[in-house]
Amino acid sequence: MTESSKLSYIDTGKGNKTLLLIHGFCGSLEYWNDIVSKLKEEYRIVAVDLRGHGESEPIDASFSIEDMANDVASVLEELEIDQVYMFGHSLGGYITLAFADRFPGKLSGFSLVHSTAFPDDEAGKEGRLKSIETIEAKGVPDFIDGLLPKLFAHSDDTRIEPMKQIGYKTSESGAIGSLHAMRSRVDRNHVLKTTKLPVLLIAGEHDKVIPAEKTFSVKGNHIQEITLEGCGHMSMQESPRRLVEEIRRFVDTN
Repeated sequence: MTESSKLSYIDTGKGNKTLLLIHGFCGSLEYWNDIVSKLKEEYRIVAVDLRGHGESEPIDASFSIEDMANDVASVLEELEIDQVYMFGHSLGGYITLAFADRFPGKLSGFSLVHSTAFPDDEAGKEGRLKSIETIEAKGVPDFIDGLLPKLFAHSDDTRIEPMKQIGYKTSESGAIGSLHAMRSRVDRNHVLKTTKLPVLLIAGEHDKVIPAEKTFSVKGNHIQEITLEGCGHMSMQESPRRLVEEIRRFVDTN
């Protein structure tokens, strides 16, 4: 177990229910700005910068998805928040599953947004190593320039450039550490199968990173499946209004 990371976060909004938003790899809490602005009048919202991302401190030591879930738990403890609805995008979804596995009593429900309970397959693990090589050889900005267009349904989307600026803030140790953590994560389909909590699974129709069948890996009466038409891997940017509708529906009915 590594030392806990001190995370940067926002705590805003009002309401009886609290939403916790966790961004994806080489993102930051700024990914959620549109979502926060649309929901803060109805709910208390906490959004974090993961270790080595955004304004959070980089960690030079190796770390795991479980360590990142512990970071999030530390934020909730600091804020004296007992229960949240957790929404995790991509890497944030892996962390959400680890959190649900370890701290189910702290959740009122959880959602995977363009994420999956499956571990990396061999091709995925090899891809992580190639990404690490790229970052070590050329730096984070060069890597981000190659990554971001793949996250959107349309590679000429005007929102790609602002997201690149967010990604450039990721520390090299944060990016490489996260790649190692994702590469070594375990299968957590058992969490989806056995949880007593309501679950919302959100996929993008044109997601080139995590296809819908990887997101919709478990069926159950406690699980809702949503496919966002016209979206790639970044619905909080590509279709924020629809994403807000689904978040609101899930939270208000559970």
